Amino acid sequence: MSDKTIVSNEEMVEKDRRLLWHHMTPYQENSGAMIVDKAKGAWIEDLDGNRFLDAMAGLWCVNAGYGRTELAEAAYEQLKKMPFYPLTQSHLPAIRLADQLNKWLGEEYRFSFSNSGSEANETAFKIARQYHYQNGDQGRYKVISRYRAYHGTTLGALSATGQPQRKYRYEPLVPGFTHVTAPDSYRVPEEHTEESWSKHCANEIEQTIRWERPETVAAVIMEPIITGGGVLMPHPSYLKEVEIICKKYGVLLIIDEVICGFGRTGKPFTFQHYDISPDIVTMAKGITSAYLPLSATAMKPYLFEVFKETGENDHFRHVNTFGGHPAACEVAIKNLEIMEKESLVEQSNVQGTKLRTQLEPLLRHPLVGDIRQKGLLLGIELVEDKKTKVPAAPEVIADLMKRCKQKGLIVGKNSDTVSGYQNVIALSPPLSITDEDVNFIATTLKQVFSIE
Repeated sequence: MSDKTIVSNEEMVEKDRRLLWHHMTPYQENSGAMIVDKAKGAWIEDLDGNRFLDAMAGLWCVNAGYGRTELAEAAYEQLKKMPFYPLTQSHLPAIRLADQLNKWLGEEYRFSFSNSGSEANETAFKIARQYHYQNGDQGRYKVISRYRAYHGTTLGALSATGQPQRKYRYEPLVPGFTHVTAPDSYRVPEEHTEESWSKHCANEIEQTIRWERPETVAAVIMEPIITGGGVLMPHPSYLKEVEIICKKYGVLLIIDEVICGFGRTGKPFTFQHYDISPDIVTMAKGITSAYLPLSATAMKPYLFEVFKETGENDHFRHVNTFGGHPAACEVAIKNLEIMEKESLVEQSNVQGTKLRTQLEPLLRHPLVGDIRQKGLLLGIELVEDKKTKVPAAPEVIADLMKRCKQKGLIVGKNSDTVSGYQNVIALSPPLSITDEDVNFIATTLKQVFSIE
């Protein structure tokens, strides 16, 4: 490496420290961020040429893997033809993408496009409130979510989020959001089985609807699997119980597939594992494999019907300048085409099972309390004591992550969520990972935990 390159790299590091405010990162004097320069497949490379397997697919989002030139070309060709027009009117990429998304969803929905998961959920809340108002239930505005869940960083989506550390010092937030217990299959009370605990947690939603008064509750929002809050997986019966409760009280069920969707758990969308049909589905991240920002709020056609009224305020008075950007829609179409052609949804199951099997020996380690997996979504919960299940200290998690990185492996954790429960290492690699990639992830983790 030439002196000129070294100086240039040092200059970039200095400018990074001086100019950028990194997401979710506490300030540390003279601490430099990793500056990523190249990426291919599941691997990233920094300015100094160090390579790392990105077992988080960025932020749970590069589902088809890095370096897909056909995705870049799809954006380029659309930008040459027609670079932008807002969806106050229409364009072909948005129409074609909506049609393709319905094939993935397995039934008919109508779509409103945005740029991020936060915006998709904000849109869902507005649709739910206005739907009820125009359907004759003017008092329905409240939204029930779950503790430990994450639904976004904008004020409404953050209000739905059940992670107090994400909200602290930004409150008061938006009124009308309340939270219930999430079914944590690892921390089941002694008097319950996993199934009865999930049913108890579902019943808590019904009780909350009744306590809040059903005529004030607009919607329930949940990820099928809580991801950033600790990869919490419910019993298979849980979501069906929740759907039944929502229908009983006329409450809309919003399923947040921002992380869980697009093959992450071995189905096109994770709710499809549980035999439910949500009223609204929100999605982002993997829709373009993160090559361009795009999100969508999918609603059942019956919801749209009430917006056909002809009063001055009856239409959906919502706009998003870049939502459904034509280049982003073209990238999404090509991304779904790649995932279908290469069977990446099915591969998520295959490679996820291989990875879970290879990580099984970690359960012998005194710190490893549980390993949870569905497709290529995995959580490794670390505890001080397996009997008491006291969560491992943050320093323990930080040290393990640091040692993984030193060996060339990037893993995640449930950071800034609930005080005392930031003890889960998360794995969410690209769905395109190879057998060699799976072996590298498993071997590295076993080395870090000193397990043969």
